Amino acid sequence: MTDPNSLSRLAGLATPMALRVAVTLGLPARLYEDASADALAAELHVDPVALGLLLDHLTTLGIFDRTPTGYRTTAYGELLRDDFTATLLDLTTAGGRAELAFIELAHSITTGEAAYPRRYGQDFWADLASNARLRESFDRQMTLRLNEQIPQLVAGFDWSRFPEIVDVGGGRGDVLAAILTAHPTLRGHLLDLPPTAADARRTFAAHGLDERTEVTAGSFFDPLPPGADAYVLVDILHDWPDPQAHHILARCADALAPTSRVLVVEPLADHGANTESALAMLTIFGGRERTLDELRTLASAHGLILEAVTDVTAQRTLLEFRR
Repeated sequence: MTDPNSLSRLAGLATPMALRVAVTLGLPARLYEDASADALAAELHVDPVALGLLLDHLTTLGIFDRTPTGYRTTAYGELLRDDFTATLLDLTTAGGRAELAFIELAHSITTGEAAYPRRYGQDFWADLASNARLRESFDRQMTLRLNEQIPQLVAGFDWSRFPEIVDVGGGRGDVLAAILTAHPTLRGHLLDLPPTAADARRTFAAHGLDERTEVTAGSFFDPLPPGADAYVLVDILHDWPDPQAHHILARCADALAPTSRVLVVEPLADHGANTESALAMLTIFGGRERTLDELRTLASAHGLILEAVTDVTAQRTLLEFRR
């Protein structure tokens, strides 16, 4: 029989919040060398008794060890120093802040809408637009989340078919840079909002791709650069409810030449997408991980026909649409 106490522990908020506060305070890195709670509290300008309670709990979890002079990060606790993990858990970053919207999950389940605006007074994207530090941390998170998968994404599909590729909402340009590096005859055009577009220009320059790339600062809700061979949407549609997803696909369809393709790269709900991530898409953005049939139906409203399905990584599938 399942232990009912284990369910209570699973539902408890103390441990996940303790981990997030530890990362936000930089404790795993700081405690590479021993330090006492009093010394740390003085450095961090926090209450020493309260900090001691936090350290004690994290010690019971194996994140820290007690030493004769205080606390030290364990090998297990070192995992919290991983760039991607820290970016997600730090409460001052876009990812860490966004996940606190789960407190309002009941609202999302009741209404089918994002909980983020209920918690913060404006939607996630407006929050990023009004806070440069949040926007920068989100761009960094998006880069880190795909780092390990980019080589598979590049190798798992025949990109050489498309002489000119537009990366729609392409972030800092890491995916497009990898595709162009692997295929020296291709040209690329990236579109994203102005601060992120500026970062993409630096990415392309660092890869020696200035002569084969163009960057447009703009929104994918506005008309896209027309006539390219392929329009790529990597992890874009799942961030949006259906009306906005339709708008994005409509812009892609409007830009197509007769032989162009729309390439949608996303986790599929009926093909192994992470169920926790699916709830996050709903709670933070009001979007969701969609099934293959749901994406087919979305695209068909804009005259786009699903032509091929390719598993490019263990987590993501590429759907190829034509007119």
